[in-house]
Amino acid sequence: MTDLRNLLILLARVGLGVVFLAHGWQKFVTNGLDATQRGFESMGAPLPGISAILAAAIELAGGAGLILGVITPVWAVLLVADMVGAYLITHMGNGLFVNSGGSELVIGLGAGALLLLCTGAGRFSVDGLLGGRVPWNRGGLVPA
Repeated sequence: MTDLRNLLILLARVGLGVVFLAHGWQKFVTNGLDATQRGFESMGAPLPGISAILAAAIELAGGAGLILGVITPVWAVLLVADMVGAYLITHMGNGLFVNSGGSELVIGLGAGALLLLCTGAGRFSVDGLLGGRVPWNRGGLVPA
C-alpha cells in the first residue's frame, strides 16, 4: 500500500471516527442517557434502556477505535450493525434527506465503516503498527 493510500485511509478513518465519537458522546453526556433512552423508547426501539446504552457505547468506543485504528475490523462491524439498526428503527421510510428524518447520515456512516472493514486501518494506525501479529492484518477477517 502506498503512503498516499495510507494517508487517505487515515483521514477517512479519523473523519468517521470523530462523527461516531461525537454521536456517542451526545447520547451519554450532552443529552444524557435518560433522555437518550426516552428517545429510543419514543422511536420504538426494542429494549430502549439496553439499546440506547449499546448504541452510545458502540458509537463512543467505536469512534475512538477508528480514530486510533485499533481493532478496526471489529469496530467497523459493530458500527455497521449500529447504523443498520438506526436505519431500520428510525430512518426507513423517511426518504433520504436528514432534514426530514431521512437516512443519508446512517447510510454514509455505515458505508464508510463498511469500507474500513474491507481496507483495514492502513499503516498509520495501531493495527498497522501491530502488523501480522493480529489476524485481521493477515487476511483473516476480509481477505483480499
